[in-house]
Amino acid sequence: MTAGGRGRSREAPSEPAARRYPRPTKEQLAAAADKLLPDVVAPGLDVLFVGINPGLWSAATGWHFARPGNRFWPALHRGGFTPRQLHPSEQDELPRLGLGITNMVARASARADELAAAELVTGAELLAGKVERYRPRWVAVVGVTAYRIGFARPKAGFGEQPEPLGPARLWVLPNPSGLNAHFTPVTLGAAFAELRAASAG
Repeated sequence: MTAGGRGRSREAPSEPAARRYPRPTKEQLAAAADKLLPDVVAPGLDVLFVGINPGLWSAATGWHFARPGNRFWPALHRGGFTPRQLHPSEQDELPRLGLGITNMVARASARADELAAAELVTGAELLAGKVERYRPRWVAVVGVTAYRIGFARPKAGFGEQPEPLGPARLWVLPNPSGLNAHFTPVTLGAAFAELRAASAG
């Protein structure tokens, strides 16, 4: 399902959910550096989404893509993966929809560009083992630069990759961070919708 027909009222997290979960304090964010965030994963998923690494907001809350302004959850909905936009606190709903989330690098940092290239290479190796263990149908790396570095594919672009990752077909999506000005909410949703169409086939 494409972004067409998705109204703005459906894209925003519900106000009650937003009120239930106050913003982490500066102290909580500082304490979240280098914390690990558990995966949302199960065997035989349709799509395992792979973030670069958790941000401090995610590490502080325990939810993937949790920072306000990150567009992963709206894009997931716009792309047709979820019947409504989920709040990050609802991440455990994903496996019943055939979806999961992990990261290339487990440790949290304020920005993804704080990671060393060696961390991404090691993360790609660990991801390959995780894919062998859980055997999703598709793996979607959310960030082309991290994919290029981690998998030594310097010319890789978006979309399906020619090389699988173990038993899974491999796709690269744009980074949904609000810092990624190359993609609007609409074009990001359209990119997710392309994967949705491919994974439904």
